[in-house]
Parts: sequence; structure tokens; C-alpha cells
Amino acid sequence: MTDTNAGLKVEAPAEDPTEVLIGLLDLGDFDGARTNEDIFLGPSQKQPRHRVFGGQVLAQSMMAGMRTVEPDRVAHSMHGYFLRPGDANKPITFGVERLRDGRSFSARRVHAYQDGVPILSMIASFQVQDEGLDHQATMPEGIPDPESLPSTAELLAQFDHPLARHMSSERPFDVRHIDPALYVSPPNEHVATNAVWMKTMGPLPDDPKLHLAALAYASDYTLLEPILRKHGLAWMTPGMSVASLDHAMWWHRPVRVDEWMLYVQESPSAQGARGLATGRIFNREGVHVATVAQEGMIRIP
Repeated sequence: MTDTNAGLKVEAPAEDPTEVLIGLLDLGDFDGARTNEDIFLGPSQKQPRHRVFGGQVLAQSMMAGMRTVEPDRVAHSMHGYFLRPGDANKPITFGVERLRDGRSFSARRVHAYQDGVPILSMIASFQVQDEGLDHQATMPEGIPDPESLPSTAELLAQFDHPLARHMSSERPFDVRHIDPALYVSPPNEHVATNAVWMKTMGPLPDDPKLHLAALAYASDYTLLEPILRKHGLAWMTPGMSVASLDHAMWWHRPVRVDEWMLYVQESPSAQGARGLATGRIFNREGVHVATVAQEGMIRIP
């Protein structure tokens, strides 16, 4: 595959983080060119450590897959593996293979490429909306309102560091921790749970596909934190190495990511330098909109 800029809408220099997110998800399509795959091209958001944020490539892969299915088929699940670190200074080519189009379901395999090799491999499924059984998990009670909690910008304002500045002002989502955040300091209580409120910094267009993909973007932010909390670790623990290995997500009901959502997370197991975490996402009215699972590599000195 090629990493030329053909068909690519270049990320705008104006650093409104919401506009940056919209630009990231506006993929170029090479004027419809395809081989055995439909081909798209997406920009990368600049990162202090020069590695592509996993949520970005997940969201872009979903946008690529959604571009190849009929409008009445809505994404309901995806399963992806992170194969290589991505270079945040290069664009990403997306190849979509049309695996199946049935009466109700469609399946797509999406590969995200840099330098001719895949950095992510994903299969996503899409369904024509249907009626059927309906129940959901219950949103936890007693959670403080997001307006009463400090933002990431407020927590990191005292730190003059590129990573702190990026997390404070360049991320497109406002993330607010229910319990004290793990950015710098380890937790006081060692429990395998975590919860955050999150929403985009600004409003998004009404396109449901954009909100669906943006939720995939945000789902990668804090999902491994229950593992760190259980073992008394902060993100800045010296010598610690953390990397996402895979990511699975199920969308249950419509969602707007420019309104507050509660992301409730837990870790059922950690072993062999790997930890598993799961998460449930609710809108502010308590509707269960999505479920997420991820295994991560966590190595400590």
C-alpha cells in the first residue's frame, strides 16, 4: 500500500480539538480506487511520543468500513488487533475487504497500513435495524455529576510538559475521573475498578456514524486504568511499559458523544504481563449505549 497524500484532506492547523477529531474521521477515498479492497486514506493526529493513538486508528477503521455498507446497515460490533506501533507523523492507508453482505448483516475486514504493513487488523459487523428482545445493565447510582469534577486541564495545569499540554488542550474529549486520576500519582485504594465521565470538547454534526466512530476513539482512553489501580500504579510510574494488544466493542443503542457519557470499567484478571479490562458506557439518562473489552501489555520494572 502507499502512504502518499492522494485524496487526503490535510488536518487543519487551527487547533480546535473538536475540529481536529472531525478532520481525522474525514477519510480520503482516492476517487473510488480499489483493488480487492476499498482504499481510503486518513491523517494522523500529532502526538508528543510520535505514536498513533490507538483510539484514532480504531475510529478511522470504523469510518472506512461504514463507507462500504448500505446506509441502513449500522455498525454493532468490531474486534481488532493492534499489530505494530503507528507513526503519528505519517498518514494511514485503510483497506476494506467486503467479506459478506447477507439479508440482515454485513461483515468487513479493515486493515490499517503504514509503510506497506498493517498496524491494525479489524473485523466489523453491520446490521439492518430490527426489533427483538431488549434489556440492559443498570447504570451505577451515587455517581457525582461531571460538572462537579475537575477536568484534565485543571489537573495538569501545573505541569509544563509536552505530554501534559497535549492531554490538557489537544485531546478532543473532556475526561473527568470519578476517583482521583492516575496521571501522576498512584491511587490510595487498590481496587480493579475505574469510572470516568467523558464527552467531546465541542458539538459534533448530527451524523450518527460520526458519533459511533468517535465513541470508538474515546473508548481507548482509560480502559486499562482498572489494572493500574488494582496494583497501585500511576501512568508516570518510572520504567513501566503499557500497550494495547486488542480491542473489542459492541454498540447497543444510539449515542451522542458531545453529551456526557459515563464509562464504568473493571479488570477481571491480570497475568503474564497482560491485563484484561472491560467497560460499559451509559448516557446521562442511564441508557446502556456500548460495551468494550481490551487486553493490554503491562510491564513494570
